[in-house]
Amino acid sequence: MKRLECLDGLRGMLAVYVLLGHMAPFALLPDFVQSLVSHGGAAVDLFFVLSGLVIVKALDRAGGHAEAFLIARAARIFPVFLPVFAVSVALQAWPCGFDAMPWVGPDNAARSICVTAWPPAWLSEILAHLTMTHGLFPKAVLPDVWVSFLGATWSLSTEWQFYVLALALHPFGQRRLVWVLLAMAAAGTAWRLSAPEPWQFSRAFLPNKAQFFALGVASVPLLRSEAGALRRYAAVLAATVAVCTTHGSLGRLLPPLAWTMCLAVQMRPDAFGMRWAGLVLRSRVAAYLGAISYCVYLVNEPIHKLMSGVLSEMAVGNALLFTLMWVPVSILLPIGVSAWLHWHLEVPALRWGRSVAQAVATRGGRAARAA
Repeated sequence: MKRLECLDGLRGMLAVYVLLGHMAPFALLPDFVQSLVSHGGAAVDLFFVLSGLVIVKALDRAGGHAEAFLIARAARIFPVFLPVFAVSVALQAWPCGFDAMPWVGPDNAARSICVTAWPPAWLSEILAHLTMTHGLFPKAVLPDVWVSFLGATWSLSTEWQFYVLALALHPFGQRRLVWVLLAMAAAGTAWRLSAPEPWQFSRAFLPNKAQFFALGVASVPLLRSEAGALRRYAAVLAATVAVCTTHGSLGRLLPPLAWTMCLAVQMRPDAFGMRWAGLVLRSRVAAYLGAISYCVYLVNEPIHKLMSGVLSEMAVGNALLFTLMWVPVSILLPIGVSAWLHWHLEVPALRWGRSVAQAVATRGGRAARAA
């Protein structure tokens, strides 16, 4: 399968969209702008679709070797996550500045993005984050563990649950993985519609997002132009849309439909109406943002929390002055920090992870042949 330049660009666009969605509620911006960037959950769902595709390819490269695969995934996630999470814990009690921001009302989304309350079960929640298990607890056990300290990391738990499942089912083939994921999505939907509120699970629980991973896995044979792949993809797309409709919101349909359009751009870049989208997604800017997207996704919340407290004091209750300072700082500073983390931490960690994983896989292959 050739390199998917469009999907690299898509990753960058999604990370910036999440960044803008976290930035906008703090500022005095028109309602249509706030509404335009308010679908951050849909952007994360698209990340899950991308992950379904990427992880299948990663497992194939590792030959299904568990140790090699997990080393590569850990090198991808933890070197950036750990220091950003540590900073977030240190900033937990940092004031968000809402007392000096009268335009941020009690129902404003900014108040759920920037939280200063220290979790009562803080030690358990930190351990859950460090082990990527924070998406496995229902509300009755640890109510807000999935978004405590560093809200964006809820998706990392979902990702890690998918990694374990994909690794376990890899010997049985991609089709089996797709149908198991769809079965989990159906079970998750049934639980969500029938279980009492205290025993509901968060978005970080894999069955609540499994349909998106299934769509990504089903995209692999389509991009490889395998026989019957389009028909199977259409079936998985229909199942994904059906699960999304149970939420009763048209916005839930954005991820599967947007993903299908992106596949069309990748596969038929010269088709009518696709060229402009291909130019954007293949641009150098989009590609670079895609390279630093994981860092952007993680660092924007702690940086926003730090700067909202600082800038609110500087603005002294002036909404216009705060917005004029906030918008450029809250966009450019996370991107700048992410670029530094990418080159000085993420890239070396990825290289190390790939080399170690390759050595482990090679050693395992030799041992298998010797046996």
